[in-house]
Amino acid sequence: MGARQRPTIKTVAARAGVGRTTVSRVINGSELVSEKAREAVLAAIAELKYVPNSVARGLVTSRTNSIALVIPESESRLGSEPYFSAVIRGVSTALARTRMQLQLVLVRDQAERDQLTESVAERRVDGVLLVSVHEHDPLPGLLEDMGLPTVLAGRRSPAESLSHVHSDNAGGAAAAVGHLLARGRRTIATITGPVDMDVSRSRLQGWREALEKADHETSDRLVASGDFTEEGGEAAMRSLLEQVPSLDAVFVASDVMAAGALVELRRQGRAVPDDVAVVGFDDSIIARHTNPSLTSVRQPVEEIGNRIAHILLEEIGDPDGPRRHVVLPTELVVRESS
Repeated sequence: MGARQRPTIKTVAARAGVGRTTVSRVINGSELVSEKAREAVLAAIAELKYVPNSVARGLVTSRTNSIALVIPESESRLGSEPYFSAVIRGVSTALARTRMQLQLVLVRDQAERDQLTESVAERRVDGVLLVSVHEHDPLPGLLEDMGLPTVLAGRRSPAESLSHVHSDNAGGAAAAVGHLLARGRRTIATITGPVDMDVSRSRLQGWREALEKADHETSDRLVASGDFTEEGGEAAMRSLLEQVPSLDAVFVASDVMAAGALVELRRQGRAVPDDVAVVGFDDSIIARHTNPSLTSVRQPVEEIGNRIAHILLEEIGDPDGPRRHVVLPTELVVRESS
């Protein structure tokens, strides 16, 4: 018979009749656990003689020299969206001269979230960089509860408590709309990203404020939601043309969706920019290879990756230091689509 397998956080959770997140919170001293659940977890830990890996290795106060870059998206989005590769380049550049190793972690479902929770609870990483933040994603709050240094690319809302870095999304959108107004466009629609993301809401806000300032229409019929995919951009553009056939411009909240919008406009016989002007956001490589080439709001994505990595290194070195909230400027790059 082989040696008895060492108990894991999953074993403790099963014995206590709670989730792995609850076990992690108890281990890390979080107050967000009922007394009944805490007692059950502590009893299971004692019964199973469970010891976190980091404790067993005598590394409670040591470092692993490892950082997790967590992206709660699918492989298809990771591969098709230039934003993610640019962030990864920026992070890698920041860590190049350090001893830190970078772990790329995709969190696509509850099972993978539990695996990340266990890794964090056992202190297998010194800190987490979280990209593509959704408003109600439990991960940022969970990581904060565990006391692990965490920095976000983006934010959940303007009240974000964790350190984060993002572009001036509202200002960039307003600049795009101002450009379209200067070109004489009268009916300017927009395609937003997912409404549960601050980046989408901020770009929608910039679109709306710029049009209101110019006394132009901002009704709901001019707004279509996308999902930051090319297919989503096509579908949203189709919806807008059905609702407002007379529209003569559209601001799109990402270059990927803008590429889809161009496909749909071409399919419906609308010339760009003669009939409909199009402006995207990101100024990714996609913008230079669409037909026509895409006017886009440039955001410094690699710098975002670089900044979040440097801030995380600072927080690992000084966990009690102040939280950082950084907004980077954007720039409109004019090409043939407008």
